[in-house]
Amino acid sequence: MTEPATESVAARRIRRVSTTRAGGVSKAPYESFNLGDHVGDDPAAVAANRLRLEREIGVAPGHVVWMEQIHSRTVTVVDGPRSEPVEATDAIVTATPGLALAVLTADCVPILLSDDEAGVIAAVHAGRVGARIGIVPAVLGVMAELGAQPQRIGAFLGPAASGAEYEVPAAMAADVEQHLPGSRCRTAQGTDGLDLRAGIRRQLQSLGVAAVAQDPRCTISDPTLFSHRRGAPTGRLASVIWIEESDAGNGDRPRK
Repeated sequence: MTEPATESVAARRIRRVSTTRAGGVSKAPYESFNLGDHVGDDPAAVAANRLRLEREIGVAPGHVVWMEQIHSRTVTVVDGPRSEPVEATDAIVTATPGLALAVLTADCVPILLSDDEAGVIAAVHAGRVGARIGIVPAVLGVMAELGAQPQRIGAFLGPAASGAEYEVPAAMAADVEQHLPGSRCRTAQGTDGLDLRAGIRRQLQSLGVAAVAQDPRCTISDPTLFSHRRGAPTGRLASVIWIEESDAGNGDRPRK
């Protein structure tokens, strides 16, 4: 697992983690750290992998919140653990410390958002459909209702299909470009393509989010990551964000 960023404001720390496909117990074609429970993998293997994720990032058992992702622009606020994935949503938002929000991907764009000052975080699933229909402005609106401000929000775009590899029909590229400007591109083969992260970055910036970081890896070309386009069926990566508070009076806690 990689942790691309850690921000501190007073006694509050925001953690972000993206997983790879290594280090779990799932068998082929899901080998090995598959965290998706909807792709045909052995449920016991997925459960074991999710327990390992909790241990590795140091959150309490059952405190990773998952989504039933459906390529929508639905946003859900959560304030405590869930025994089941949040139904029919593609973004989850919280202001509750110790609650980890997870988004599953295997080519779509995982977006992790935080206003460290307000203590509001979000995990977003932005595939071609969701990005096109406005999941990003929808989640920013919900974060604002909880006290976040766009100019204070930091965004992280996780591993996803790159424009160099994400080939689509010309009509589809033109349609997405109309709704998500900056996303149409040419692939490495010179064909019509989509760079969703480029379009999402441009959209975030147009909405006032200036701090946008990006994992450079492409899920299609990087064999250490899961890619539905490269080889389905396959597993799912997780990108996770949570608020970790330090012990009062004792400074920052060591990372687990």
